[in-house]
Amino acid sequence: MQLSTRIVMTGAAFAGLAGPAAAQSIDLTVTIPRLSVAEYHRPYVAIWLEKAGAPAKTLAVWYDHDMKDNEGTKWLRDVRQWWRASGRGLTFPADGITGATKAPGTHKVSFGADALGKLEAGDYTLLVEAAREAGGRELVKLPFSWPPKPGQAASATGSEELGAVSATFKR
Repeated sequence: MQLSTRIVMTGAAFAGLAGPAAAQSIDLTVTIPRLSVAEYHRPYVAIWLEKAGAPAKTLAVWYDHDMKDNEGTKWLRDVRQWWRASGRGLTFPADGITGATKAPGTHKVSFGADALGKLEAGDYTLLVEAAREAGGRELVKLPFSWPPKPGQAASATGSEELGAVSATFKR
């Protein structure tokens, strides 16, 4: 005698399986170039979202947060565009946002629903700004529309403090 098992999945059970794959996210790759300069300091980097008519939303800030008495925050205002858009209203270190400075190379980071919140439909700009002590500052903008079309991506390349910056958007 053979036993057979039959599994019936209801719509709710099936939707639960599809949930994580369908979660909204932005996968970002940021390249920090290796510079041949006499005095090199790792850049402070801010990553944030802007939408016309809405407050800016900081996603990540890479800075020297291990300095005594939180002294690394003193130079966050050098990341000027971000500081004016939303940085000065934050308290640091900021849980879920603060990260260490990054060495030259390619860095990947993903922002899921926790970081993004519920994005309303519309046109957005993902911004990445870098500022370096004894160096320069640079801002790269990646415009995109939400909700994204399948496979939607954006990329740009900095010229000094940032290299290639690319993002893929998933809903």
